[in-house]
Amino acid sequence: MTQHPPPGPGFGPPPPQYAPAPPAYAPQPPYAQAPQPPYAQAPQPPYAQAPQPPYAQAPQPPYAQAPQPPYAQAPPPQQAAAGPDFLAVDKRNAVVVDASGVAFETSGHTVEFRWPEIRGVHYRASPDGKALMVAVVHMDGRFYECVVQARARTRLQEWFPQLARVLGHYRPVG
Repeated sequence: MTQHPPPGPGFGPPPPQYAPAPPAYAPQPPYAQAPQPPYAQAPQPPYAQAPQPPYAQAPQPPYAQAPQPPYAQAPPPQQAAAGPDFLAVDKRNAVVVDASGVAFETSGHTVEFRWPEIRGVHYRASPDGKALMVAVVHMDGRFYECVVQARARTRLQEWFPQLARVLGHYRPVG
C-alpha cells in the first residue's frame, strides 16, 4: 500500500522555478470590445444611393457654362522704333544712345537707362581734350558718368555733332 500525502498546502513537489505567477485578477479578452479601424468600414459606392427621378433636376441650358478663356499669350516683344543711334567705344568703355535710351559699359559692366527715367543727358570733352565725357541725370537726381577715350582729337570732334543730332532726335529741347 502506498501512502498518499494529505491534501493541502505544503505537500507535494515544489513548483518549477520558471513557472509564471498566477494572475491576481482575470483580464478581459482584448477582442471583447475592440474598436473598428477606419479602413474596415467599406465606403458606399455612389450607385448604392437611391436614383433620382429625371424630373428632380432642372435641365441646364447649353449656354450656362462659362466660356473658357483663351490661353494667355505673352505679348510680342516691343521693338524700338528705328531711329538714329550713337556709339562711342574705346578699349574699356562704351556709350550707346538709341531709341531705347542710353547705355554705359564700363570695364565689362553695363548700365542701361530708358528714356522715361532720364531727366537729362550732358556731354563734354575731358580737360585734356582726349576723351568724351557723357553724364546721365536720373529722374531722382542721381547722375552717372562714362568716359570714352578717343584715339585722336579729330575723332572726338566727330563725336560731338553725331551725339548732338541723336540726342536732339530723342530728347528735343523745348
